[in-house]
Amino acid sequence: MMQQYRAYLVGDNGVFRSAEAFEAMSDASALTFARQFTRHGKVEVWQLGRKIAVLEPEQQPKQLSRQ
Repeated sequence: MMQQYRAYLVGDNGVFRSAEAFEAMSDASALTFARQFTRHGKVEVWQLGRKIAVLEPEQQPKQLSRQ
């Protein structure tokens, strides 16, 4: 089942500059898709109200621990 995600491009001041809504089958596939946006800077990936990861430009994601 597809889930709703958003990739937020984060500006240097920490404020979201733009967002891209998309669907993915899993968190892993969402991260793979969102990685394309890191060419513009840091990206936060969210699934509804749950932050999945912060993707730094040209680096591996910093996976958040599950609570």
